[in-house]
Amino acid sequence: MTATSIGRRPQEYQFTDRDLERLRELIYAHTGIRMAENKRDLIYGRLSRRLRALGLKNFNDYCRFLDEGDPEELEAFRNAVTTNLTAFFREAHHFDYLAGELLPELASRKRDQRRLRFWSAGCSTGEEPYSLAMVLRESLPDLNQWDARILATDLDSQVLGRARQGVYDLQGIRQKLGPRLKRWFLRGKGPFEGKARVRPELQELVEFRQLNLMHDWPMRGPFDAIFCRNVLIYFDKPTQKRLFERFAKLLPMQGHLFIGHSESPLDLTDRFELIGQSIYRRVK
Repeated sequence: MTATSIGRRPQEYQFTDRDLERLRELIYAHTGIRMAENKRDLIYGRLSRRLRALGLKNFNDYCRFLDEGDPEELEAFRNAVTTNLTAFFREAHHFDYLAGELLPELASRKRDQRRLRFWSAGCSTGEEPYSLAMVLRESLPDLNQWDARILATDLDSQVLGRARQGVYDLQGIRQKLGPRLKRWFLRGKGPFEGKARVRPELQELVEFRQLNLMHDWPMRGPFDAIFCRNVLIYFDKPTQKRLFERFAKLLPMQGHLFIGHSESPLDLTDRFELIGQSIYRRVK
């Protein structure tokens, strides 16, 4: 027995290089995500569950099934291969900028129109749009007199279901939220002990929709700001360029784009300028 084999679980299904390449092609075709070859174990781990659920014997049969275009399985496939890492007030400097600079500027400039629109693209289980909703409520005491909406989209239908419910484990969110937990959440009782639910005044600001960024976008904008953080890193450069151009079309001049620290439009388009830590503003 070699040292590398100690404690390793034997694979339930044979997984050839050909299987890997075909699945990488299917992942790109259906999600736009360019999955690297070193993600072999991740792809096997997530999709072997689908083989087990469908009673299939090998990945070749699964690829053929996907090629048949069954809509339910294609949705399960997309859900399986997408990543949903998120947290309340992740990259807190974005929300500090929103509360301290952007919202006061918008409130002053749009005091007659009183319309605010934000988009959380890749919202996962809802922590990002609900964080946005908290900042809006806290920064604009008269928000009920505004036409304010947050569009929250994701490819994964399962995480969207959880986001709409707005129910989270207390242990997992207490440290991130601090005093906001008591202000903006309802504590669960009985069978919901250990859970917390987002208050209705936050939920009413957010509309959740399923959206594949690679497909047509039904919304027309304009959005005052778009949050698409730690999503573009999963796409290749040509796809990133197309998405940055599409984001620009939905933002007015001086509209804001918030992205992840490993992402940048500057080498791909001249539509944005950097104004803060991973904060960009449309200039063309």
